[in-house]
Amino acid sequence: MNWFIFGYIISLSFILQVQTEQDIDPNGYIIFCLCMGRFGNQAEHFLGGLAFSKLINRTLIVPPWRTYKNIPYSEWFQIESLRSYHRVIDAEDFMQNLAPRIWPPESRIGFCWLSADRPKSECQMKEGNPFGAFWNELNVSFIDTDTYQLSYDKYSINEWHELFPADRYPVLALKGAPASFPMLPEHRQLQKYMDWSEQIMNEVRQHQKTLFNNEPYIGIHLRNDVDWLRACADVESLKTRSYMASPQCFDQSSSTHAYVTHKICYPSDDEIFRLLKNIVLHTRIHNIYVATDKRPMIKEIEEHLAAQRVQVKHLDPWLPVMDIAMLAHANYFIGNCVSSFTSAVKRARDVHNLPSAFWGFSE
Repeated sequence: MNWFIFGYIISLSFILQVQTEQDIDPNGYIIFCLCMGRFGNQAEHFLGGLAFSKLINRTLIVPPWRTYKNIPYSEWFQIESLRSYHRVIDAEDFMQNLAPRIWPPESRIGFCWLSADRPKSECQMKEGNPFGAFWNELNVSFIDTDTYQLSYDKYSINEWHELFPADRYPVLALKGAPASFPMLPEHRQLQKYMDWSEQIMNEVRQHQKTLFNNEPYIGIHLRNDVDWLRACADVESLKTRSYMASPQCFDQSSSTHAYVTHKICYPSDDEIFRLLKNIVLHTRIHNIYVATDKRPMIKEIEEHLAAQRVQVKHLDPWLPVMDIAMLAHANYFIGNCVSSFTSAVKRARDVHNLPSAFWGFSE
């Protein structure tokens, strides 16, 4: 063999080995299942988990979104944007390229938050849906489980490091997201690191052209299925400002409401007509895009706002994230204060200072 070529191969092998070693974060990694609810809830948990990964200085193994299957984060949002905030790696990338070396199958331990009086045996990482499917689709099984009683705030950082040092636990695999629901107000601003993927944006542009010929439109979110009716039935008896995602409305100093009312949680058709008409008159926008879990109210809205000559469109996409993206890019938005679906839209709009309102609030 030519000694020059041989030397080149040896040098290249050394360089690749050094680069490989540098790819491994000595501070460790963290991953968790986004297994609470649909996209709105998952998004709030994701941002809380992102903040926690930075807090304990571990690289976040970005978990997939959970529908009827795992959806890689990058299908809906750009992984690269997250790196402006903290170190991240896509879950599939990690499992393929790093896990064999630093988290082999024989060392995988799962962790659950459980109160001290509950037995370790209750920590079942893969029991039930979607937990089992989430880990199975990442090809992860656990040889053991353990529990912890730590909180996810800055006051517990030292305890996390002492209990789970990176040299002993290179990967922290948590059953659920290390985050609060509703999300903490200080985590909402992290939405600015969630940029839509080009795939999603191409679909948004296509729908905007097909539905409205690229003209301005008002996006509205209606929660009016029977499950939501039940959820809002006794809300006034709670006398609270914190019901599901409602802190997004009541954290605003301008709010004059004492607590969540039935009108805010489950607005009547008349309230929807009232506020929507006021926004149409104010903005002079006559195109309306409806996202809903049940009744789009297309005929009712067009009849009630006939004098304003509104045109109402409803896609009913099989992936609700497309509704969120369409609402996020509307010229004006009206949503449900209590809904985490609305919360996902509102945060995305706030990043770009786009106007929004909530049903049940005066406008």
